[in-house]
Amino acid sequence: MERPRIAVTMGDPNGIGPEVVLKTLMDSRILKYIDPIVVGSVAVMRYYAGLVPMHPDQIVEVSDLSEAGPPQGGIRVLDVLGGEEPAMQLGEITEAGGRVSMAAVEAAVDLCLQGRVQAMVTAPISKEAIAMAGYTNRGHTEFIARKTGVGGHTMMMVADQLRIGLLTEHIAISEVPARVTVDAIRQKIQLIGQCLVRDFGVERPRIAVLGLNPHAGDGGLLGREELETILPAIEAACEDGCHAFGPFPSDGFFAIGMYRNYDAVLAMYHDQGLIPFKTLAFSTGVNYTAGLPIIRTSPDHGTAFNIAGRGEADPGSMRSAVFLALDVVRRRLRAPDAA
Repeated sequence: MERPRIAVTMGDPNGIGPEVVLKTLMDSRILKYIDPIVVGSVAVMRYYAGLVPMHPDQIVEVSDLSEAGPPQGGIRVLDVLGGEEPAMQLGEITEAGGRVSMAAVEAAVDLCLQGRVQAMVTAPISKEAIAMAGYTNRGHTEFIARKTGVGGHTMMMVADQLRIGLLTEHIAISEVPARVTVDAIRQKIQLIGQCLVRDFGVERPRIAVLGLNPHAGDGGLLGREELETILPAIEAACEDGCHAFGPFPSDGFFAIGMYRNYDAVLAMYHDQGLIPFKTLAFSTGVNYTAGLPIIRTSPDHGTAFNIAGRGEADPGSMRSAVFLALDVVRRRLRAPDAA
């Protein structure tokens, strides 16, 4: 199989995104399997080349993806700013940083939809910076879902056999209970199940569902969502043909390793899923967006403005994100209904 072409967005130029992108793509083991194209700013990537270190001349600007690959050790960059050099303020949240980081995301989505690349991997952005730049979406996931015209999707954190999907994502905790509905849970279970079959090769996925309240409500003493909403949703999903179980108290579920008995876990809200995930797999975890018509992965960490420009960023999660994108591309190409 030829090396699939994968778009890698550079992330916020004032954070660690460009650094972990370069560190990842300098790895010859990566380039052996994929044909990467960095989407962002040539000027920013050349600045970070000196930090990594690599020679700035190894950053090769391209405008046509049909062009031949760069010299040995070189990295191609599709410049979304037309050669403009964005003002960089390392470690700072700025409008310019938000603007270029989201311009890169938008361009990468277009490349995927046009079939010019087979997947996209997104380096971290700042939600505050993109809001300053005028974007109303709360993050990558929501923006990409809207641009690809998808209603149902979910953020799913992946590290080997540990997979945690979220019912609700980037919303205030006070808004969560109103979003915990039978239909929403049922649809997420179905979506995660379909994703596990199509993109992860799990034939009969087993999905664990967490409760909303402490101790999963303690039989209604600490809240009735488990009895009146979550359990009926699980039963409805099972009637649909899914293999769903729960609701489980989230603390004990992770403490005693029950997650190992399931192919995926559905958490009710962001921190319920991400705190245990990042505790267990911070340096290798990947954010996978399930339910999209395109393949998108991302490292599980943020912009880390506090260490931007120091050369200290760990590329482990970015490397895992690239390899997961490669795995899903290959699996979809091998699917019986692949074009």
